[in-house]
Amino acid sequence: MSQTLNATTLLAVPLAPLVGAALAGIFGTTFGGNWIGRRLSHTLCILGVFIAFVLSAMTLKSVAVDGARFNQTIYEWMVVGGLKMEVGFLVDGLTAMMMCVVTFVSLMVHIYTIGYMEEDDGYNRFFAYISLFTFSMLMLVMSNNFLQLFFGWEAVGLVSYLLIGFWYTRPTAVFANLKAFLVNRVGDFGFILGIGLIAAYAGTLSYNEAFAKAGELAKLNFGYGTDWMLITVICICLFIGAMGKSAQFPLHVWLPDSMEGPTPISALIHAATMVTAGIFMVARMSPLFELSDVALSFVMTIGAITALFMGFLGIIQNDIKRVVAYSTLSQLGYMTVALGVSAYSVAVFHLMTHAFFKALLFLGAGSVIIGMHHNQDIRWMGNVRKYMPITWITSLLGSLALIGTPFFSGFYSKDSIIEAVHFSKLPGHSFAYFAVVAGVFITAFYSFRMYFLVFHGKERFDQNPDAHHGHGHDAHGHGEHHEPHETPWVVTVPLLLLALPSVVIGFLTIQPMLFGDLLKDSIFVDPAKHGAMAGLAQMFHGPVQMALHGFTTAPFWLALAGVVAAWYMYLVNPALPAAIKRMFQPVYTVLENKYYMDWFNEQVIARGARLLGRGLWKGGDEGVIDGALVNGSARAVGWIAGIVRWVQTGYIYHYAFAMIIGVFVLMTWFVWLNR
Repeated sequence: MSQTLNATTLLAVPLAPLVGAALAGIFGTTFGGNWIGRRLSHTLCILGVFIAFVLSAMTLKSVAVDGARFNQTIYEWMVVGGLKMEVGFLVDGLTAMMMCVVTFVSLMVHIYTIGYMEEDDGYNRFFAYISLFTFSMLMLVMSNNFLQLFFGWEAVGLVSYLLIGFWYTRPTAVFANLKAFLVNRVGDFGFILGIGLIAAYAGTLSYNEAFAKAGELAKLNFGYGTDWMLITVICICLFIGAMGKSAQFPLHVWLPDSMEGPTPISALIHAATMVTAGIFMVARMSPLFELSDVALSFVMTIGAITALFMGFLGIIQNDIKRVVAYSTLSQLGYMTVALGVSAYSVAVFHLMTHAFFKALLFLGAGSVIIGMHHNQDIRWMGNVRKYMPITWITSLLGSLALIGTPFFSGFYSKDSIIEAVHFSKLPGHSFAYFAVVAGVFITAFYSFRMYFLVFHGKERFDQNPDAHHGHGHDAHGHGEHHEPHETPWVVTVPLLLLALPSVVIGFLTIQPMLFGDLLKDSIFVDPAKHGAMAGLAQMFHGPVQMALHGFTTAPFWLALAGVVAAWYMYLVNPALPAAIKRMFQPVYTVLENKYYMDWFNEQVIARGARLLGRGLWKGGDEGVIDGALVNGSARAVGWIAGIVRWVQTGYIYHYAFAMIIGVFVLMTWFVWLNR
């Protein structure tokens, strides 16, 4: 029998990180007089996130084992007409899982930050930001209404802006955070339109009430001279918001540039929080999306494009963080494809497994950056495993999970996505299937290209031409060459703790998440129309058999081929990549320019907007408003006044003469009328 969770306990989950952020952000910075030092600041923030994690784990146990649920209003802000604006929590299997993922990864990032940011002047400010980020994400995933969802949605966007531009004295960081902010505003415009349509037609902001009216919304036509269905417009608008937050093509351009921020926030933003918000939102909105095949096909196609073409860009990257960033883009595409084929629980499953191994890879990259004295170019590394054994083995485990090695966590979720697409009958499913299968080889190739160049082969760090200039996004002023070294325990312990779920979490959770009761009341799928999950259930005979069978499937051999190709090209025959580059120089140029998306945005959209703005300023503001209306009316008054001055002379005989003329005109007019 289901139980009800305690509202006070649930409220403490997001408030604990918020209290830590407030104390560190106010009393640990110049804003509040620097009353508390670094040690107390990071202790308060870590304690807040630790409390949130413990309470989240307890909540997940109650939900998964005892069947506990919670859906109540915590605070009623206002009522406008019949529209209630509230703060409330909806805690079910989906929410509880997300709470644990967010708080655990955030806790690891907080601990890791002690070592990574120890030399930075903004130490306390950084801790305040990442704790505030955790609070925002928790409010998003725990919401039971669209108003609170939008608050959390915008809050994570705002804090990500602060984190990406954390080193605000660097022009590149300022450009990157403005880019992220503006691109997300494009997506958020669509998102708020979708919420507005739900509020207008369903008359509510509550999830449950809106879902209850989904059948009625599905019968309505959008109108306005179109034959679009209202539910399709709502779902596509909501998904445009997800395209911005979860960096889907063509709104993906902000994410690689966000590497300008410190590495810990790369793990936090790109692993468990901001970029997964869109995936979570679409899964939560499954009762709406299930009613529109057009919207699902659109979601699937966008995800397939992102999964395939962003993977290609990962192949040519030389910055260690950007390789992992493009990997994130590609894996988000996989999750989006799963959403499009109505395998929402598979998408969420991959979200969870990906959070652990991608956080591990980002923090591993940061550990390499510290050990390499803030060199980030993988071309000037090599044989780092000799000096950094813990970072090496944990990065290897993360890479094996990423490429979908059987028995590793990534295998269970990625292989389930590929199979789910195979069962789909939606328009565009053939291209989506090709994209996710081809992406297996691409992912394995760029992942192990990075792995081999960093941890194996000849030592090249003494050949780095930039070694004496302190270059690199994360440089803290270390410019001289030294041998690599293993990082301190505050960096390596989070790596070890993240490596464990990266290996086993998929094996342990695939049954309850995909075929059990954990998500049964969180996600709705119409099995008559969309049979992907039913097909997966028929084929599943346990995690062991699934992994053993995985060794015989095409994705495994494609992944192995990618690893072997990377090994041969970068360890055995390192001259081959240069020869291939010369042979396919036009293709390489397109990839190096990121499909010219940045060029298009800057030269066409941004310049066009500037020209339009200048035209509105010069023609509309200065010409029409200032020139015609304001200054023109003033000139007209002056012109009339000038004429009147000729008439109003002040001489009595002029006025007498005017009166006589007037009387004469009137008499003449009356005589003419009466003739």
